[in-house]
Amino acid sequence: MGGRTEIAQLPRMCPGTRRGHMTDRGTDGPTERDFQRARAEWLEARVGHLATVMEDAGPRLYKLLPTDLGDGRLVAAVAVARLAADEARAQPVAESAGWLERLIPGGHLHDLEGGVRELRSRIAWCGEPALWSWNARGWEEMLLWWWRRKQPRTGDQARDFAGWRARWSADIPWNGEIDRPEHAPHAHGRGLVTPAEFFAGEPEPLRLLAQAVLNGSDTTAAVQDSVLLREEHLQGAGHLEWLAEQQARVEQLEAWRRRQQEGGTEATRAFLAELSEAGKRYMSLVLQPVIDALSACERSLLADSRHGARRSAADYLEAFLDSQEQPGEEDWDDRRLSADVQRQAREHSRQGEVTWHDTSGTVPVWYHIVTSREERAAALAYSGRPTPSVVRVVTGEETPIDAFDLFDDPWAENEEWYPEPGIEVRYGPDSASDLCALLALCQLGQARLEFLMPQADGDFRQLRSLRAHIRSDDAVAWRRWALGRLAELVPEPEDLAEALAEEQGGGDGEDRDDWDMGVPRPRPDGGPAPEPPASARRMSDRGLPEALLEKVRALLRKAESPAAGEEEARAYMAKATELMAKYGIEQAMIDDAADQAGPVDRIIEVCPPYVKEVRRLLSWISHEMRCRSVYPGGKANKHRVHLFGFEADIQAAEVLFASLRLQMLDGADRADRLHRPAGEDARAYKRSWMLGFIREVAARVGAVQQAAKTDAEREAEPGAGQGADARSVALVLADRTHVVESRLATKYPRLKKQNPTKFKGTGYRQGVADGRYADIGSPAFGEGDWFA
Repeated sequence: MGGRTEIAQLPRMCPGTRRGHMTDRGTDGPTERDFQRARAEWLEARVGHLATVMEDAGPRLYKLLPTDLGDGRLVAAVAVARLAADEARAQPVAESAGWLERLIPGGHLHDLEGGVRELRSRIAWCGEPALWSWNARGWEEMLLWWWRRKQPRTGDQARDFAGWRARWSADIPWNGEIDRPEHAPHAHGRGLVTPAEFFAGEPEPLRLLAQAVLNGSDTTAAVQDSVLLREEHLQGAGHLEWLAEQQARVEQLEAWRRRQQEGGTEATRAFLAELSEAGKRYMSLVLQPVIDALSACERSLLADSRHGARRSAADYLEAFLDSQEQPGEEDWDDRRLSADVQRQAREHSRQGEVTWHDTSGTVPVWYHIVTSREERAAALAYSGRPTPSVVRVVTGEETPIDAFDLFDDPWAENEEWYPEPGIEVRYGPDSASDLCALLALCQLGQARLEFLMPQADGDFRQLRSLRAHIRSDDAVAWRRWALGRLAELVPEPEDLAEALAEEQGGGDGEDRDDWDMGVPRPRPDGGPAPEPPASARRMSDRGLPEALLEKVRALLRKAESPAAGEEEARAYMAKATELMAKYGIEQAMIDDAADQAGPVDRIIEVCPPYVKEVRRLLSWISHEMRCRSVYPGGKANKHRVHLFGFEADIQAAEVLFASLRLQMLDGADRADRLHRPAGEDARAYKRSWMLGFIREVAARVGAVQQAAKTDAEREAEPGAGQGADARSVALVLADRTHVVESRLATKYPRLKKQNPTKFKGTGYRQGVADGRYADIGSPAFGEGDWFA
């Protein structure tokens, strides 16, 4: 997983600017044009991301995609979304290859089934939320609609749609509300406006009060906090962020109304009731029609970005997927069972169990060993309908009644009895893994059923693979139960990986021994493995000189001494960082002139508590010091960061990291004592505080790094000891950064994008404020950007 990844930020709409009401139904208002433009830009960005996934995860198929269907990026995005949706639909590989043969001219001449298996095995690994099974069908629908909008027309609509449908082997969405959701308020004679603009049409007392509340500093700050908590989950969708902001404004207005109404007179309460009704009219006439007209995946993004049960379920599922070992290509071979499934079947059979559950990629899978001719006939006839006698989940809370036992025969005396196969799966109430698997089942609304037949040689073969639908009322009940139990077992989704590792009885011992022996751990995609840590190999001789390092350490010890005053400690820290910064730039210029050795890489171990935040701190500050970082991934590497850079820069980053880590942990404890609101979870507050602290420190370090570079360029005057063809400081440093990034790309050719950072606590702004006063030493250690 990449250390620091930049998420494409689309232009934010500006709800604070004054926009007029729409008067002409056929003319887009300013807000509608902004909304439409933000939506289009977001879609194009998402198309680019998905096309990159197709290129990296399915290169065989990517090269075969036709050129006669328009923009190649968009065709690749639709194709990868369709294949991800096929996985969710439990579509056999052969059927996916079938529509690819119709899509690709001459596709039958190629190994399309092999390409499908390869792509399916890597879809979950790529970390693209749009391709997770419970999202894929919504993205498939929206991308097919987006592709259709860009196709040339013949003038015969029926003919056009028939041709598109035949080529893609899928229903192509027609024009409808999904095409222009910003026009939905027109049905009520309204335009897409902000609450302040909507209230401009209300009677004066109500209008003035609403505008005063909406423009108040407390409301503005609360709205900003609310949007900040949601925006990273919206995947850079500016139009959805705008909707979330308007929702937050109405919610803050209603919260203010409730507070005022508690102690008001009867006349005041009546007036405030009018204010509440006006807010409800805005929601029902303006915002809700737009939300209802969005595509299914957009509505899901907007709804899941809210706090509460839906958001928590998404967080748990993301953490669960990160800890899952993703299946290989053989797991999608319809002709034979994978070795892992064969092993599970033998183990369960020896224990007398005929039914168990697992997760393949992002799809829940239920396995059942068929043990009689009646079961075989029933399995072959099963339609997958969501009847209560078919799918039973025992949650530990209650036992279903009036449901058949597994392949029970309640009408045994009836000669025409034809059993309907039922599968009963137990999910342990104290197993985080089981609870997450049940959440995945509820989110998707269906599971893949694998009916297995035992063979004489002890192996098993696949009798049938199909999908079983889950009744919506069951899914709601199971989801509520699973989420409640998970919240008790693992209150913070951030800690889920540790809980799952403990359940599996795993540890870092074996893998760490491999690292200590200098044996690199293979990567899941077969790419080059990261280098062993510094302790397992010879240190580079291009680092900080030992004399300088001892002087820096002595200064830092004085700065950290309790006897040192605040100003004295800052002076020691500033002197230490100044020495390192000066040496770093001087060494870069010397290396450039002498054409010295290139960068190195090193595994850095980070220690609890708050490992994820500590990793982020190291990654971000090293990024600003011309280093790059990667999280190798996997349970064995959850406490490791793989740094790439020149030795002097890596050592300087480590020194600064050690100091800032202590400041961050101490500052989080102090902020928790002084500023955490009553009733808020302490860990959530501290995590949000740390994110604010890290971002603010990063901004400061970056600004100071830039200042240090400017000073060095100013001092490097022509003729002052430099040759006529000596390069500038900026060019040398930029080239070093490029060399470091190239080395990283060689080690990790297919980096998985880091998931967007999410937090629930309210400490972010306090963390930003405290980060402004963190001791980062001299200008050499700001966390700004050193981009090539």
